Amino acid sequence: MNAQKPGLHPRNRHRSRYDLDALCIDEPNLRDFIIATPAGEPTVNFADPEAVKALNKALLAHFYGVKHWDIPEGFLCPPVPGRADYIHHLADLLAETSVDGTIPRQASVLDIGTGANCIYPLIGHHEYGWRFTGTEIGDAAFASAQAIVTGNPGLTRAVRLRRQKDPAAILNGMIHKNEQYDATLCNPPFHDSAAAAQAGNDRKRRNLGQSEASGLNFGGQQQELWCEGGEVAFISKMIAESQAFGRQVLWFTSLVSRGENLPPLYRALTAAGAVKVVKKEMAQGQKQSRFIAWTFLDEAQRRRWAQTRFKA
Repeated sequence: MNAQKPGLHPRNRHRSRYDLDALCIDEPNLRDFIIATPAGEPTVNFADPEAVKALNKALLAHFYGVKHWDIPEGFLCPPVPGRADYIHHLADLLAETSVDGTIPRQASVLDIGTGANCIYPLIGHHEYGWRFTGTEIGDAAFASAQAIVTGNPGLTRAVRLRRQKDPAAILNGMIHKNEQYDATLCNPPFHDSAAAAQAGNDRKRRNLGQSEASGLNFGGQQQELWCEGGEVAFISKMIAESQAFGRQVLWFTSLVSRGENLPPLYRALTAAGAVKVVKKEMAQGQKQSRFIAWTFLDEAQRRRWAQTRFKA
């Protein structure tokens, strides 16, 4: 089992403090949400979901060239630095698999549950030129992601969206015959019930100094935040389904929010016959996270895959 030292990735564009003046040039609306810290330093009011959305718009425009980005009210507004970290660590994993140790350009990636925000394709295509297929089950989320893609002409040839019509499926129906993907990625729902999601929201609000409960601070629909059995059940199902696509995908990956959830997932991977499993540790501030990756290809098969598909 491989691991890396926690911390924002060296290539992450968000390792330094935000230059709010520069961000406001790209998203003037952000200036309405800038407040002063007790020390008099400018910051963003992270307790206000509209402020968080304005910050995301500014970050995506300033660092990733995304000129059109919006999400419907009540949907998950993702932390861009953490999402970028997943992309960069995934790039390292692909580089470790490549013949010459370089990050492959034009890799093909399947984003499971791309969401209304379409965040991973936006970052991954800008940073590495990767092509994405984003899957989504919700009508409103699918429409929002499609609006983001069509609103940024440079994405229309790089990102395609695919509707998951079977609510009981994750990979099934999304990977078509004769398709190959160099990696999949996924940010699974991590709560096991609506009550658990609300409790997490309450903790978040207390951490932000708020006492009353008035909705999820960063938004989130049911399919984004919770599912029966939580992330262990969701990822375990994905592991089981991945067996059928073991020759069509080089690396399957998924975020795992809680370290204590790893043992049952490792057992599921062993039962599924995964040939190699990798864990990548990540951190954003005090928040620790990680993703696991697994493959059904042995070392010789992975080498042949890289020789055939990867272009530096």
